[in-house]
Amino acid sequence: MSSFLFVLMQIATLAYALIGGVFLAFSDFIMRSLAITGGPATMQVINREVFHWIFMALFLGMAGVSLLIVGYAAISLSGPGSTLILLSGIIYLIGCFGVTVFFNVPMNEALAGMEPDAEATLQYWIATYGPRWAFWNSIRSIACAISAAFLLFGLMRVVQSQQG
Repeated sequence: MSSFLFVLMQIATLAYALIGGVFLAFSDFIMRSLAITGGPATMQVINREVFHWIFMALFLGMAGVSLLIVGYAAISLSGPGSTLILLSGIIYLIGCFGVTVFFNVPMNEALAGMEPDAEATLQYWIATYGPRWAFWNSIRSIACAISAAFLLFGLMRVVQSQQG
């Protein structure tokens, strides 16, 4: 493995963990707090603001990096750690990126089209959005944590095997 790819994968490990930490914060306390303090209106703002900051570049960039990791691991790696490295990228792509695209984003779009203070919006928030969004968000958090751990342990195995 080249030095460039090794460093890229070390940075990817940190990025997976950072993204997972953001999702963990939402699953652990932000969604519960929003349920108490006018969640729909605040969540609509959060869903707009997420597109204007570092998180979106990191989130989307890691999809591309994950594709690179998967391709590299599938084509060029063998031996200790290769399966963990391959799985780290696959898990991020499916468990984080895919879940976001197919579950969280459609719920965000549905919420965006609602009047924040309407009774129907509050009912949607309580019965559907809050519980389902938090469930899928927890899946994203877990997927990112697993991706970070697998990539870390995979890289450790590669280094150990090269040291003899």
